[in-house]
Amino acid sequence: MKFLHLFIMMFSLFGCTQNKGQAKSIHSFKVEALDGSTIDFSKFKGKKILVVNTASECGFTPQYADLEKLYEQYKDKLVIVGFPANNFGGQEPGSNQEISTFCQKNYGVTFPMAAKVSVKGDDIAPIYKFLTDKKENGVKNTTILWNFTKILLDENGYVIDSFVSTTKPTSDSITKYLK
Repeated sequence: MKFLHLFIMMFSLFGCTQNKGQAKSIHSFKVEALDGSTIDFSKFKGKKILVVNTASECGFTPQYADLEKLYEQYKDKLVIVGFPANNFGGQEPGSNQEISTFCQKNYGVTFPMAAKVSVKGDDIAPIYKFLTDKKENGVKNTTILWNFTKILLDENGYVIDSFVSTTKPTSDSITKYLK
């Protein structure tokens, strides 16, 4: 009986926990960009990363302007990566080329933009599975409730915090991590 009790204690202490040291970081991911090239997250080591699911026909679409402003202001220590997704209200119906043209023409976006992905559901992109599932990222679960949900990662590629759509990219909630 003592052995069983000891075994259960050991298992509960060591077998069921996961922490940042055991979780993979975002730096292990490569994704397709809007232009068909590759976005290699390992190239962003040493910088914070703000990942945002975007849409061209959303009430939050004007946040592209603030995302670009944030990127320009902090690009020595921050990379923003947009992930167009059509998961909410069909608000990103365009092709990768159409999305790219829209972002350039309307907002002058210069930060990296990934090819269109799914950010939830059965067809969730592997990078979003990592970003939203504590079992994958070792830090926290995040539910993507709508377009322009933001997830901030540290210089080592681990999740720091997440922000709902209504949080402006230039808000103190986000910039406090960049100062």
